[in-house]
Amino acid sequence: MDLLALADFNLVARHGGFGKAARAAARPKATLSRRVGELEASLNLRLFERGARALKLTEEGRALFERSGQLLTELEETVASIASGGQRPRGKLRISAPLLFAQAAMGKIGAAFAMAYPEVRLEVVVEDRAVDMIEEAYDLVIRVNPQPDANLVGRPFLRDQQVVVASPKLARPGLREPVPALVRGVLVEVDTWQLTTPQGPVALPVMPVLAMSSNMMLRDAARTGVGIARLPLSLVNRDIESGQLVQWGELTGAEVTLWALYPSRRLLSARISAFLTFLKASFPHGTPEELAAFLED
Repeated sequence: MDLLALADFNLVARHGGFGKAARAAARPKATLSRRVGELEASLNLRLFERGARALKLTEEGRALFERSGQLLTELEETVASIASGGQRPRGKLRISAPLLFAQAAMGKIGAAFAMAYPEVRLEVVVEDRAVDMIEEAYDLVIRVNPQPDANLVGRPFLRDQQVVVASPKLARPGLREPVPALVRGVLVEVDTWQLTTPQGPVALPVMPVLAMSSNMMLRDAARTGVGIARLPLSLVNRDIESGQLVQWGELTGAEVTLWALYPSRRLLSARISAFLTFLKASFPHGTPEELAAFLED
């Protein structure tokens, strides 16, 4: 495979169009279009849906973007690390992390990292909102299912899945009878949750009876039997194994991917590179079970 063509494909995908990518890279738009077309021809796949005003990744294109983007980023990080001449990680490292991941793992990861790299002063800020890395002076952000951003690069390091769980005390009603449900956010009227089960797809009508702002609160409430809840598998894995909760199915199309992102225009520092390596070592396979192990310790 032509790595230069693959890099051009990633450039266009990250910027969301040939024109934007051409302006950002100061390269001819026609050249980028030709090279992406050659890549599509070599793979015998359509990677973009080309509309009159918009360019959209196909399903195959998105899969290639996610996988190849990670590999190209790691290659760039390796080159940057070599170019730094083995510089020791030092200085301040400011990280933004989402609430659930931070509560589950960042305390232990941060402590272990601080002991491994005593010359790095680590600051972790917990927030679920999309921060402005440049304006708010973050070196790295951890985000769930982030939208493509031309100004950020990074890698996925952990995958999770939303599952629907309930206490074994909660009886399953008839097919058309709404199930009492616990939701994150605000209460809504009767809803339908699309589930994937071993028996096939299921459309489950639900009646929200309790709304909370924390997944851990939802898990604790679900244990009582008051209703079903949609929760990350990593958070309820131990409850399912012990029988305290029962899994009714997976929420269709609700895979969760955590990414570590940093500004693309900034040379990768030794401290960021060290933390990325530390994350990869903490989650070598990137599975929900690995995150659940942090909760079990």
